[in-house]
Amino acid sequence: MYIYNITINIDEAVHDEWLIWMRETHIPDMLATGKFLNARMLKVLVEEEMGGITYSVQYFTDSKATLEKYYEEDASRLREEEQKRFADKFVTFRTELEIISEH
Repeated sequence: MYIYNITINIDEAVHDEWLIWMRETHIPDMLATGKFLNARMLKVLVEEEMGGITYSVQYFTDSKATLEKYYEEDASRLREEEQKRFADKFVTFRTELEIISEH
């Protein structure tokens, strides 16, 4: 099992609009690609010096190959939408995680 993790710091000026968009549009669009089994959104509880509010959004997928298909077929389109709506109002970085064990 793999997790595609996106950590996002969003400007407080657009936070409420962004949060609604994430819950109602973006996360459902990501799941609609058929490449993710489920998603979870977490609020990071550490305050950043630069301000804003930070979240981690985790998308669970069955394999590295499926994640690669997402990159090839869907990532550009979905990232572009966020950039159009919230340009210069967020900072993001992405990581891939592999679940080794669960207890």
